[in-house]
Amino acid sequence: MITKKVNNVQDAIEGIKSGMTIMFGGFGLCGIPENTIAALVNTSISDLTCISNNAGVDDFGLGLLLQKKQVKKMISSYVGENAEFERQMLSGELEVELTPQGTLAERCRAAQAGIPAFFTPAGYGTEVAEGKEVRKFNGKMHIMEEAFKAEFAIVKAWKGDEAGNLIFKGTARNFNACMAGAAKITIAEVEELVPVGTLDPNQIHIPGIMVQRIFQGEKFEKRIEQRTVRQRA
Repeated sequence: MITKKVNNVQDAIEGIKSGMTIMFGGFGLCGIPENTIAALVNTSISDLTCISNNAGVDDFGLGLLLQKKQVKKMISSYVGENAEFERQMLSGELEVELTPQGTLAERCRAAQAGIPAFFTPAGYGTEVAEGKEVRKFNGKMHIMEEAFKAEFAIVKAWKGDEAGNLIFKGTARNFNACMAGAAKITIAEVEELVPVGTLDPNQIHIPGIMVQRIFQGEKFEKRIEQRTVRQRA
């Protein structure tokens, strides 16, 4: 069995260079690769194109990369929780490509499956469709969207084994599952790394063939983006 285990996060991010396109799993602050993002913040890497559902918050997640001006372009769906993102976008410092959430997920999945492009009705008649091929299917207009092309995909899982098999927990499955295997190299950050044969094959969400590097993270904060609780009577 080929092992995908690397010793630490520094080994995991080896080869990531300025100007690259990187996918980041997670939804809001749920299931984000905290350790890997923190390691990238501590480098001089810049001019990144980041593909992520959102841009974290000002002091956590991808917001940390934005604070250090390491991101040149964001390809995202929801970006409403990050004031620094808003400032950079409105000032012209940051290039932004807003994408319907389902289209974002499908562009990841298409890359994962080796499908170069697909047609979707989402975005037809809006700025999203500008410059894209349009065709009619069953009487409805669709636009062509291309699969993403990225050098690295960085995902976070609950459990993984040394062969790269991954299990996600709850809503942390989100964009992590469709980004794994959707880039040339996939890095998996896991809460628990176990020997091969430990995981129940029937519970595995992503097979190890889609992962090139895996390591066990530490000190996960698992922040809540918007804490909403019922007031006590």
